[in-house]
Formats: sequence, C-alpha cells, structure tokens
Amino acid sequence: MANLLRSNLRSIASRQLRCYSTAPAPSSNSNLAPILLGLGLAGAGGFYYSTLNSPSNKKPASSSGDKIGLTGKTALNPDEFTSFKLEKIEKYNHNTSTFTFALPEGTTSGMTVASAVVVKSAKEGEALDKKGKPAIKPYTPVSAPDVQDKLRFLIKHYPGGVMTSHIFSLAPGDSLQIKGPIPKFTYKANQFDSIALIAGGSGITPMWQLIQQIDSDPSDKTKVHLVFGNVTEEDILLRKELEAIAKSKPSQFKFHFVLDQPPSGWTGPSGYMDQKLLGSTLPAPTLGEKVMVFVCGPPGQVKAISGPKASFKDQGPLTGVLAELGYTESQVYKF
Repeated sequence: MANLLRSNLRSIASRQLRCYSTAPAPSSNSNLAPILLGLGLAGAGGFYYSTLNSPSNKKPASSSGDKIGLTGKTALNPDEFTSFKLEKIEKYNHNTSTFTFALPEGTTSGMTVASAVVVKSAKEGEALDKKGKPAIKPYTPVSAPDVQDKLRFLIKHYPGGVMTSHIFSLAPGDSLQIKGPIPKFTYKANQFDSIALIAGGSGITPMWQLIQQIDSDPSDKTKVHLVFGNVTEEDILLRKELEAIAKSKPSQFKFHFVLDQPPSGWTGPSGYMDQKLLGSTLPAPTLGEKVMVFVCGPPGQVKAISGPKASFKDQGPLTGVLAELGYTESQVYKF
C-alpha cells in the first residue's frame, strides 16, 4: 500500500510539473525564471502548487506589472487581430452596457497597466469608416489583467459612433476582432507620491485600470485623486466599485464626482472642471516629479483640461486648465 501511495504521488507531481512546464517561458524581467532555475524539478512542481493556491495569486495584478495567472498563457496578440466570441451582454444604464468576451480556457488577457486594445468588426463589409475601410477603435477592458477565460468591456453607446453602434448590434455568439495589449503608460508602484485622474464619461476605464492596480497591491502607497465628470448622476460608471475602494482606504483614495446636471440635493461639485475646482482637488504641481496627472474623456473636455493629443504617439503641447494651474508637460499624460 505504501509503495502504491508513493507511486500515485509521483504521478500527480509529474502531471503538475508538465502543466507548468508547457506554459510559455516567463519574460526576461520576470522573477519566476531565476526562482525555477534554482529549485530543480521537484521544487518546480512544489512551486507550481504553492502559487496556484496562494492568496497573492488572486490579485488583479502584481506590483511590477508582470502578467500573472495559473498557467501564464495569454489570449491576446499585440501584432495581429484575433476573433473572440461575445459571451454575455449586461445593460448597465440607459446608454452603457457590459460586454463579456470568452477567452480560450485557462488564459488571461495579458493586459498590462496601463494598456488598451483596438477592435474591429469580425465580418468584412461591416462597421466601415467614411473612407470605406474597417473602423478601428481603442478600448480599455474593465476586467483585471489576471481574470481567466473572460475579457470584459464597459462601453457607452455614442450616437453616430461607427464602432459603438456595431458593438451594440452584436448578440451573444457573435465575434469581434481584438488586438493588444497596446502599451500606454508603464505604471510602477510608488513611482509617484500622488497621482491625479481626470476623467469624463467612458474615459473612466483607463483610470479604473490604474485604480485596480494600486488597490490590489498592499505595498503601493500612492495616493489617488479622481475627478470624474458626467452629465447626470445615472451616468457615473463604476460608481459602486469606486465608492467601495474609497470607503475601504479613505486616506489613500479621494474621489470627486462632478455633474453637469445635478439632481436636487446633490452635495458634490457641479458644472465645469475649472481652475477653482481642480486647484482645490488635485495634488499641487509644486510636487514636481512626485506627482502625475492622467487625463481621459470626450475631445472637448480633454481640450479644455490639457489640450488634445497631437497624434496616437504624440502627447502634444500642454494647454488648458492644467497649464494655467502650473503643471508641466512632464507631469501630465493624456490617454
């Protein structure tokens, strides 16, 4: 009986080891490579088992931005579009829905913080731009980077928007072509003492990616100041999730919801995001390299707050309210 038990244990360890060893090799900056090299075969099997069941493996992302998961396999390809099936649609409010796409079993998206994807129609001849070419639009998933088998987007339907109209026409079982991750800003824990996030509408999604990352890492003490503008109270996306984080860590997360059309009894700020409002809610520009301001929202808002980007890769000059408040181009990043 003892010999049989030992034989079964060796068989189980062997299967565990193969499951880990068939995964893609860790990236060159991963801490896994030197650890596994020093453990040997038996140690590698034990390491796989311990990381599989470790609570730290459940966090949305590691503090260094490394991809994490049970197998290390990722579904997205940054060099080419891949078709993914729409699994579920959930209505969020009057003009926004959550779209969940299925990833191959056992894989994660491989998103980094902060990054986005670009999408296009999976069928030829659909969702074409004014030039008759396939419309391509960037989105930031709201699911954490380590969520396996699913990729979730929170998308607002803008009237006249070619891609948003196409996505809202999809039904479960239909496909969408997705490419990514597309790196935006490489966030590092404790790189700044404070960060400010200025968002409008669906521009909250890249900010949510940053907030999830910081909240998930106990070692990251970065203070987060969010100013989130919307038309009505119903338009505030991810409000429940944001308020839960602010309540759990009130000294680290300060969130301000700004409305154009506040309801009766609204006690938060309303109207324009002007010098008075931002000057009283954001960390001061005199903090120098210890502060970074991120901006994402509708074109008109971005123009007024920081000036528009010159192109996808060119941030353009800093103008608008942030320039008037004394921030410099090195202190501001436009998504």
